[in-house]
Amino acid sequence: MKIEHKIYISNAVHIVLIVLIGIFALQNLNEILTKFRFTVIAEGLNANFLEMRLAEKNYFLYGDDEALNNIKTRIDQASQTLQQVRPDIIRAVGSEKYTMLQDHLHVYAQLADSINKARHRDAAVQKKLREAGWNLKTFSENITALESDRIGAIIVRSKNILRYSFWAVVLFAFLFSNFIVRNIGHSLRKIVQLTRSISKGNYRKIEEKPSSDEMGAVISAINSMAEELQKHEKEIVQSKRLASIGVLVAGVAHELNNPLNNISMLAQTYAEVYDGLSKEERVGFMERVDEETERLRVIIHNLLDYAKPKEQHLARAATNQVIQKILALVQNMLDISNIKIKLALAEDLPDIYIDEHQIQQVLVNMATNAIQAMGKGGELRIVSRYLPDDDDIEIEIGDNGKGIAPEFLDHIFDPFFTTKEESGTGLGLWVSYGIIKNHQGNIRVASQVGVGTTFIITLSSCKKLKRCTDGEA
Repeated sequence: MKIEHKIYISNAVHIVLIVLIGIFALQNLNEILTKFRFTVIAEGLNANFLEMRLAEKNYFLYGDDEALNNIKTRIDQASQTLQQVRPDIIRAVGSEKYTMLQDHLHVYAQLADSINKARHRDAAVQKKLREAGWNLKTFSENITALESDRIGAIIVRSKNILRYSFWAVVLFAFLFSNFIVRNIGHSLRKIVQLTRSISKGNYRKIEEKPSSDEMGAVISAINSMAEELQKHEKEIVQSKRLASIGVLVAGVAHELNNPLNNISMLAQTYAEVYDGLSKEERVGFMERVDEETERLRVIIHNLLDYAKPKEQHLARAATNQVIQKILALVQNMLDISNIKIKLALAEDLPDIYIDEHQIQQVLVNMATNAIQAMGKGGELRIVSRYLPDDDDIEIEIGDNGKGIAPEFLDHIFDPFFTTKEESGTGLGLWVSYGIIKNHQGNIRVASQVGVGTTFIITLSSCKKLKRCTDGEA
């Protein structure tokens, strides 16, 4: 379901709940108003009935004949009121109580009329009139008090229901909003991770099935984009490989030509002066030939390492332990060059899944380059850190040596490119780059002339790979 539809449904549910609460509140308000009107009417009737009782006492106790006329007038007024507000009273207390109230008034009116016609103060009739008046007043007051209590109960009930309904709507809104936010947030986090991965040249896709909403459509589009970028990258890489064949061939020819020329010259010279050479001089000639041959062997070996990489033997490894092992290998060079080591290794790093021998080869190469760049004295800096957003491990190897000129930075991973003049072959970083790429990692460099150079290697952690056991990747 699309996010848009989810929001529409949420709004519809909220509107329905609010309408239901409004209808309930309106019904209760109408009921309260009905009963309130009745209590106003009943208060008037009760006051009228009280005046009748007072006139009744004036007649029997003080012999006031005019009181009978007052009673009749009050009875007529009460009868008219009951007729006029009949719908309101029935709506408030029901037709049964309305009829009972009329019956009480009718009995009282009949007794008062009989006394008015007889014009005598019979004790038995007086008692009946007083009982009828008491019944009328008591009944009216009782139903008035009962309806007043009901108004209070309705108000309390309405208050409670409105309060609970309000919190129910708030809770529903919170839960649904939280669901929407978490749903969108989860998809956005995956999109951010994917885009960051793509920006680093790792065109992995989100493997889980995308949701059917807009975020799922975005994830599908990014997955499709990653596939297209990966295809284009392969095409670009292939074109670059083809374009660099000429450079590679020229570099190989140049690198092989120098030692071959030296061997040729040594052989020719050796043949010409052989008879005049001593045994030691002959051995010296052969040692120089052996040195040039070894130089050829190293060049060819490095070329084969890159062109035909060795089979990887992947296994779970602890990053900091790998770093400690290579430190033992370069410690002698550090001591000879009087270079200090500064370690900043993060604790509790997730394991990485690597061919440990190959990664050690890369790290030793980086450390050796740093040591050679500093000469005598300096500080070799090695840092390990975890990148939780990408589930990656970074290894940083830096020096405070002479640095690399900006115009050379784009070429340091090219084959046969070196800043070491005659002492380097220009294949070490090229081979290291290939090893890291074969591990689905990344390697980058930052350098400033006179300040130093830093290489940063990024490798996927076992958490990111999900499967990370010996012999499995």
